[in-house]
Amino acid sequence: MISQEYKKIAQWVMDHALKNGCQACRVSINAGTESAFDYRDTQLEKLTQASQNKLYVEFFIDGRYGSYSTNRINQKELEPFIKNGIDATRYLAEDTFRQLPDPSRYYKGDGKGLDLFDPKYDQLQADEKLALAKAAVVEVYGTDDRVISVTGSYNDRSGSSYRIASNGFEGESGSSSFSLSASVSLKGDDDARPESWWYDSSLYWDKLEKAGIGTTALKRALQKLGQQKISSGKYQMLVDNMNITRLLSPLISAMYGNALQQKNSFLHDKLNKKVASSKLTLIDDPHIVKASGARWFDGEGVATQKRTLFDKGTLKTYFIDTYIAKKMEVEPTVQGPSILTMELGSKNLEQMTTDVQKGIWITGFNGGNSNSSTGDFSFGIEGFLVEKGKVVKPVNEMNITGNLLTLWVNIEAIGNDPRLNSSWRIPSMLFNDVDFSGL
Repeated sequence: MISQEYKKIAQWVMDHALKNGCQACRVSINAGTESAFDYRDTQLEKLTQASQNKLYVEFFIDGRYGSYSTNRINQKELEPFIKNGIDATRYLAEDTFRQLPDPSRYYKGDGKGLDLFDPKYDQLQADEKLALAKAAVVEVYGTDDRVISVTGSYNDRSGSSYRIASNGFEGESGSSSFSLSASVSLKGDDDARPESWWYDSSLYWDKLEKAGIGTTALKRALQKLGQQKISSGKYQMLVDNMNITRLLSPLISAMYGNALQQKNSFLHDKLNKKVASSKLTLIDDPHIVKASGARWFDGEGVATQKRTLFDKGTLKTYFIDTYIAKKMEVEPTVQGPSILTMELGSKNLEQMTTDVQKGIWITGFNGGNSNSSTGDFSFGIEGFLVEKGKVVKPVNEMNITGNLLTLWVNIEAIGNDPRLNSSWRIPSMLFNDVDFSGL
């Protein structure tokens, strides 16, 4: 967590700014460390170990707003840094919508109880971390003549943050994370080079899956051998829990206040209207203990709370911070989601596959884009053709096109298999009548 010395410096920065012309001020100090090890085939390819401390200060002066940062956190050097920041802010154009949140909206607890930091983090040795990356490679390297290369990657990081605001907020948070991944590329037919990957991640070292990452990546790559295009048409679309966020992400982005205020959102004026299937109930649940994404407060210090985003397809809220709320003359909510959860169905991916009569199970998206104003989209995909509940053959170099609102109305089924190591705990999903272009 942030040291007492740094907390005293943050308080001094805020007091000094207020004494020198600021009507309001917010100060944040972030501290973090990370390490990364990449082991490719038979040798170590990359080793990174780094730490960084940074101070951010926001000045509110005579209707003007300025934000500045530095990694030189000592009082002697901060004094001219503050003076220069205040002087620069006075030259900026007025923006009276820039204000600190109403103090009644601040989180007022002690920041404890979410258990996001593993006390073992600082005890781990570099040899232990490198061994994991190497082991992921050893699971695969030399086991199949078609393997061109295999890479094992280990990453960890810890971070802590301390934030204060001149109208009464003080908050602290910290977390750790660990991840292990493997990627495999193969020699396929002709010039084809199918490749795939797998990973696991956790906030706690003991919960990290440390074996089988490489073999799973190889299995996924081998399944892609013989990929080809198939005929264009309307198919059912099954998207697994590793890839469903690619379709959910533009829906969430359309809920942000800046897009709404600029009328650059296909969800503009859709509040309390049904815009998706009745099967879609999406919830932001920020206080799950030992969960990635959990937090007591957002970047402004505003207390987070459990919110229903979509209730049986009806849009129930937007993500609107203090600044955008002032500009739009609406009530603020929160800056963004913390942990996305969903009302789950009764089947996992394998069971859902047996319900597909003629469809494509998507295992990856390859480029593409969506129009934030209209919701129109076009994404490249790869995966497998499924007929009468059976996986028939791998497919690639195909596109899906349509409109996101139409897509989310056409949900056929929601799975019960979210990945709990993600802050977006979204299960596999099945959609009807999706346009695929191929041959």
